[in-house]
Formats: sequence, structure tokens, C-alpha cells
Amino acid sequence: MVHIIVGVDTGKTVAVSCLRLDGRLVYSAHMKSGGEAWIISSIRKVGVPSVIASDKKTRGEMIRRINSVFNSVLFMPKDNIMLEEKRQAAHERLIKDPHERDAYVAAIKAYNYYANKLKQAKHKAEEKKAEDIDEVLAKVIKKYSISEAIENKNPGRLSNRNIWG
Repeated sequence: MVHIIVGVDTGKTVAVSCLRLDGRLVYSAHMKSGGEAWIISSIRKVGVPSVIASDKKTRGEMIRRINSVFNSVLFMPKDNIMLEEKRQAAHERLIKDPHERDAYVAAIKAYNYYANKLKQAKHKAEEKKAEDIDEVLAKVIKKYSISEAIENKNPGRLSNRNIWG
């Protein structure tokens, strides 16, 4: 199963936006009165979330519960993401719905936080001919060292972490 970074927008209308660990958008959707169950189901259809991201600096209860279902890393920005930044990101990806836009921006912020480390890990994993590069990248997000992730050391250490970036 593919590892993903998921941006979530909660409220009356909920939205999810899923990126592969290379930053490519693979899924984006919203649903009025969708709720937690719809978000979880949508995420499961796409992949295994390494990161659940919010566009708000404080986590809501729904985000916390969704994160705990997947035992993923929870990412929240240091400050709420400003509307102008959201609009610019949405314009670049031609995202029209404001809820999907917010979810996408949350996912992109989380991806950008990890991007350099993920690129380093991918390069080393390719050099070492690692069997599952996606799994290596997911482990690096979970705070494995690159060499541990490649060598598959400490398999029981995977746990969720909260990141404020």
C-alpha cells in the first residue's frame, strides 16, 4: 500500500487531500456533513497515512481522533495558514473548492517540512537498492534515521509523533 501525507479540513463540510511522499497530489475530495467516518474511509481508499496535517495551529478533536486511528504523525503549522497563501497554492493546482484547498495546503505544508529529508532518504535508499523505498520514507517521517530505515532496524519503534512546523 502506498504511504501518503493527508491534509484534512474539518467542519460542516469536510475535505481530504492526499499527497504521495514525493509531493504529488493523488486525491482530493470534500463532502458536506461527511464527518469523521467519511474522512477515514476516503484515506483508506488511497493509502496508509504517514502524516495527518491540519491548516490550523491548534488541533481539533476530530483531527486527533483521525490521527490516532492511523497511528500517524500529526502535523500542525506554527501559525494558522493565511488565506492569501491558501489561495495561491490552490490557484497553482487549479483547486476550486475552498475546503479541498485548505486540506491541500495543510498537506503541502507538511510535505515541505519533510521534503529535504525525504529526498536524502530516497537517494540513499536507491543507492543501497532498498526493497521498498516508500516504506523507507515513511520510517524516516516516523523519526528513524535513514540508515535504520534502509536496514529495517527497530521495527517495533514506529509510533505517532506530533510535529509543529
